[in-house]
Amino acid sequence: MKFVFFGTPELSVDILETLKRHGLVPSVIVTNPDRPQGRKMVLTPPPVKLWALANNIPCLQPESPSGPDFLYKLQTINYKLFIVVAYGSLLPKELLAIPEKGSLNIHYSLLPKYRGASPIESQILADDKDAGVSILLLDEEMDHGPTVAKQQLEIQNPTVQIPNKSNHQNINISKYQNDSLLWPPKASELRSAMNTLAGEMLAEVMPKWVEGKIEAKPQDHSKATYTKKFKKADGEINLADDGYKNYLKIQAFESSIGTFFFTSPPFQGGDKRGGRIRVIIKSAEFRDGNLILTRVVPEGKKEMSYEEFQRGMK
Repeated sequence: MKFVFFGTPELSVDILETLKRHGLVPSVIVTNPDRPQGRKMVLTPPPVKLWALANNIPCLQPESPSGPDFLYKLQTINYKLFIVVAYGSLLPKELLAIPEKGSLNIHYSLLPKYRGASPIESQILADDKDAGVSILLLDEEMDHGPTVAKQQLEIQNPTVQIPNKSNHQNINISKYQNDSLLWPPKASELRSAMNTLAGEMLAEVMPKWVEGKIEAKPQDHSKATYTKKFKKADGEINLADDGYKNYLKIQAFESSIGTFFFTSPPFQGGDKRGGRIRVIIKSAEFRDGNLILTRVVPEGKKEMSYEEFQRGMK
């Protein structure tokens, strides 16, 4: 099967590895251009490019997926399918029209819920255990196309397990052993569980989709909900607020923007925030109905236990 894979981060590499294990290797890989990273702004290739080089697969890095030269390169070969996993840009209609069987995309929610940039974080914030993965046929709107397969992560408090049935016919995903995952999980843990499921789903769906054994089902757009791209300021926590809601925020943002709170030191003076210092939360627990901070980084200091921080505030 001739197909093109669009993706950029490490998450996309995990999907590529799963597809390769099932004998599905892309003919071409498309990823973002190399970007400066780190304090020294060293030009760094995206993880998917490194995977392509290691596996001797041609790799394209267009500045824009709508560029005429890039479009021409893909139009000259008869590709059956495009696979899109965290590429980072919306594909224009001219690109979507190229493959015979369209473009399949992985989305980390049960569509039409949680469309947009942050489905995993948003599900944790909402304390929504109805989590899962969707594979959809891309159209010109964001996360709008018909779904080809959907699979729910079965939540069995206090663990998350992957079930062996899909709510789409002709898909029978094997039951994968998953490490215990307490709810609410960290975003990185939920993402890992979803990505494991997504890779196996895609490996089973792709040949059946190309052979015409699966039909796409339109989404119920009246039930669509949307997520946003979170900013650093969204990670602020008021320790006087509900402890469980604060814990959800800590878990949701642990691998992205992080969480923090402000407190007043036991001395006069201070900075422009009126004597307040910013304290980054590194880890926390929720036990017996209480939020328990465990590791923090006070402004201008190294990481320490929350008990040590409290002693220093007296």
